Amino acid sequence: MNFLKKIIESDKRELKRLEKIADQIESYATAMEQLTDDQLKDKTNEFKERYQKGETLDELLPEAFATVREAARRVLGLYPYRVQMMGGVVLHDGNISEMKTGEGKTLTATMPVYLNAISGEGVHVVTVNEYLATRDASEMGELYNFLGLSVGLNLNSRSTDEKRAAYACDITYSTNNELGFDYLRDNMVVYKEQMVQRPLNFAVVDEVDSILIDEARTPLIISGQAEKSTALYNRADSFIKRLTEEEDYKIDVQSKTIALTEQGISKAEETFGLENLYDVDNTALTHHLDNALRANYIMLRDIDYVVQEGKVMIVDQFTGRIMDGRRYSDGLHQAIEAKEGVEIEDETKTMANITFQNYFRMYKKLAGMTGTAKTEEEEFREIYNMEVIQIPTNRPIQRDDRPDLLYPTMESKFKAVVADIKERHRKGQPVLVGTVAVETSEYLSQLLNKEKIPHEVLNAKNHFKEAEIILNAGQKGAVTIATNMAGRGTDIKLGFGVVELGGLAVIGTERHESRRIDNQLRGRSGRQGDPGVTQFYLSLEDDLMRRFGSDRVKALLEKMKVEEEDAVIQSKMLSKQVEGAQRRVEGNNYDTRKNILQYDDVMREQREVIYGQRYQIISAEEDLTPVLMSMMERTIHRNVADHTQLEETKDWNLEGIVDFAHACLLPENALSVEELTGKTREEIESLLMDKTKELYQEKITHLNGPEQLLEFQKVVILRVVDTKWTDHIDAMDQLRESIGLRAYGQNNPLVEYQQEGYEMFNAMVAMIDYDVTRLFMKAQIRQNVQREQVAQGDAVHPTEQSADGVKGSEKQQPIRVEKVGRNDLCPCGSGKKYKNCHGKPV
Repeated sequence: MNFLKKIIESDKRELKRLEKIADQIESYATAMEQLTDDQLKDKTNEFKERYQKGETLDELLPEAFATVREAARRVLGLYPYRVQMMGGVVLHDGNISEMKTGEGKTLTATMPVYLNAISGEGVHVVTVNEYLATRDASEMGELYNFLGLSVGLNLNSRSTDEKRAAYACDITYSTNNELGFDYLRDNMVVYKEQMVQRPLNFAVVDEVDSILIDEARTPLIISGQAEKSTALYNRADSFIKRLTEEEDYKIDVQSKTIALTEQGISKAEETFGLENLYDVDNTALTHHLDNALRANYIMLRDIDYVVQEGKVMIVDQFTGRIMDGRRYSDGLHQAIEAKEGVEIEDETKTMANITFQNYFRMYKKLAGMTGTAKTEEEEFREIYNMEVIQIPTNRPIQRDDRPDLLYPTMESKFKAVVADIKERHRKGQPVLVGTVAVETSEYLSQLLNKEKIPHEVLNAKNHFKEAEIILNAGQKGAVTIATNMAGRGTDIKLGFGVVELGGLAVIGTERHESRRIDNQLRGRSGRQGDPGVTQFYLSLEDDLMRRFGSDRVKALLEKMKVEEEDAVIQSKMLSKQVEGAQRRVEGNNYDTRKNILQYDDVMREQREVIYGQRYQIISAEEDLTPVLMSMMERTIHRNVADHTQLEETKDWNLEGIVDFAHACLLPENALSVEELTGKTREEIESLLMDKTKELYQEKITHLNGPEQLLEFQKVVILRVVDTKWTDHIDAMDQLRESIGLRAYGQNNPLVEYQQEGYEMFNAMVAMIDYDVTRLFMKAQIRQNVQREQVAQGDAVHPTEQSADGVKGSEKQQPIRVEKVGRNDLCPCGSGKKYKNCHGKPV
């Protein structure tokens, strides 16, 4: 209780502080009103000068916020409320402002965005999709432009030059995906001028829970093609389709895992002519069979994916939208394509990757806003160092949130849902019905058609009409069926006469595994003090109830002696049971995300080293000879040490040292065993280094001046670093997939991954040193050499990992793939065709 008391009191203290700052902002209101438009615009230059002279942004805040407030009134016809000013202060502090739906989060963000743009270091406003980024950049852009700030819009379709111009603006609107991919692509370019991003300064993330929590399990990946035959997918699929549940395979509903039984294994061995299915030589086949099992019996059509125009399209389990261009990784997508009988596309190889967690933690300051974040407060604090501050609503909430209704069967539940919709529709009250899956929304639509109730369906199959459908959802008599968070970011405004009918009625047909998603649905109703009602209908056959709640709830039903088919329970105790189940799922998901972060932290450290050194190379303006000399010294030291490990000098492998020198450093016959005999390790290293330096000086005389020398050095180093780094990422991916098996030997998979990852990184660095040395000393020096981008590929979203680092027991998350045609211009900005640049074989 003391702990709770502390939290409540600290929230109260924070709100008091915000109230004081709001008073300061309001104290400038009259002065701002009296300024002419030109005088108001001049404030921006005044703030910039004051900032340059040493005034802090915190000191400028009250006056700057008041300036934006007045400008918003003149340009947009909107005047930020007191609670919006408080929310803006929270964002400026680098925290999360939790504001209910309809409280005007977009306008709230304009104040801290303007203030932080004064520094000239750039502000990123991050949205969940390109529609919202475009809308906000256009609408709020008018306000910023009026105040003399530049606004950029970063879209997937933009060219490199357009992206660079967007990032150079004071304020840049973008989606989280595009920011992450641009960061990865910037660290693959071979010329500094091809980079598009500036150093990451301040980001305001809209719908912060969706981006930093829901999407945190799906890292961003740049991938290239991996050559693999599609025949095995079809063979595995046709075999799996002949199996019988329980006899040949078993499914664990709770963990959503699937495995062959002994009988299933015997059938596989007979079918594929094997003695032992789990022999090391059969690893590829077992992998294909596992994927075929998941594809056929775990991944469900019209729930996890839809098939459109001969393509398997993934449905986002959080938003119900089609995730255009995304693919499951690790061969699962190909297995689903085989299951559905559509064309199987090639597998991919990882070339660059990062999680959203690690990307967004690179910003100097990070802030976010959403209607629902309090349930994930601990995660925001632990991972992003952000506090969640609940901002009061501008007007008191009038919405009636009713306790859940529980039915014994799915059929009886939907019967009750349709009866409720029918009654409300008869009165003219608008109804928004939330469903968890595409399949449910279509089933409900059929039921409403039977009852001749006109309605709109908003799901992954028609999300392009989203804004229009949501806009009309508050009109008299409107019935809208929507999957999950459809319409997030757009307000449902009530039509004429709807307030008198009780406002918008929100009906949930199932509880989502996350309380936040349910709260999002509730929040569609009762905006800005409007009336409204929300009601969730559940059944014992719902997915969440079957997985986590059914035994307890069944016991509750028996206790209350409810046995009839159409029986219904409405009780706060039931709602608490359901919330308990949701908490358990949320806890599991948090553990998964935290675990992914721990694994990615290993890669983060390595990524920062490689990207940092890579940037030094591409931005170098002076001779890189000292860098090359260090690489050569380390290579010589390692190889001499390898061949002189024995204590007795007579047992040293001097021939091996000579062979190494001829292979990597010197021309044939430039060194003999006699020259090394009788010398200490240090003397041998010194001799080799002297001969290498002499040859190096001779080689560089063939180049015309320091510019050509620098260019040749960059070409050699970049080509080696990029090739080795992409191979290393792929090797680390494979290590991570296999590391979970170490748990059977009582070893901690994460510790093993950290240790082996460190050893692999050191081995890669040694190989980079060796290859750069060999290339430089052995390559023929040419005048017209050109840098080439080695890491070429598409941008993707991979699967999530489970707690042991193996591909997860939960449904896999999607992949986003950005396709480039062979004859299209290369996205790196070189001006060449893709096949001659990114797409050129290594």
